[in-house]
Amino acid sequence: MAKTLVIVGAGPGLGMGVARAFGRHGFQVGLIARSKDALDALVGDLAGLGVTAAAFPADIRDRNALADALTRAGEALGPVDVLEYSPSPTGPITRAAQTTVTSAAAQFELHVLGAVTAVGQVLPQMLARGEGTLLLTTGVSSTIAAPFLANVGLAMAGLRNWAHALHAELRPQGIHAATVTIASGVIPGDEVADPDAIGARYYSLYQQRDRAEEVIGNLEAFRALVAERADGHG
Repeated sequence: MAKTLVIVGAGPGLGMGVARAFGRHGFQVGLIARSKDALDALVGDLAGLGVTAAAFPADIRDRNALADALTRAGEALGPVDVLEYSPSPTGPITRAAQTTVTSAAAQFELHVLGAVTAVGQVLPQMLARGEGTLLLTTGVSSTIAAPFLANVGLAMAGLRNWAHALHAELRPQGIHAATVTIASGVIPGDEVADPDAIGARYYSLYQQRDRAEEVIGNLEAFRALVAERADGHG
């Protein structure tokens, strides 16, 4: 029976790069995001590559809707073998001193509570089977504090921390949990940051199952950018 990958926060860049990488290796792919029309277009693109895929529209911030979408994905495609969580940050993105309870909560709702919901939905079956993979994606602000991405970094640092904790706790039970930190952006045609190059790194992490974190891109380059913008008050 084919294995199943479900991508929460699927889009035409990173999500499709991951979908194509796993699809080439025989995975069925479930796609979850808000827009049904956008998802249907992605499903069509994957079908053109010979990849079995299906769309399960849901607002990721609506925890009941997200849980329902994951249930429907499991019913349609079979048990989820790999969960990949990578919603794109949505505004407002605030600087450190301008971060409010509202702006912080919006990012926490998307990146942390959405991930907790998704993992909570698929993990019991993974534990029952004694196998499964959880890949939780963050941006570089999860690792390097950036004043201009303060509320996003606040949430992503929490998600990264939780992914490391899951890795330590679940590894003895056959579950591989890891975080992928994208320091490069997603840039078509770039040697490192092209969606297909990034997707290949996700598949390699899935295969190797030996680490809690994969960093894509150059952390030091971003650190230098943060310092430069601080000096210039950018």
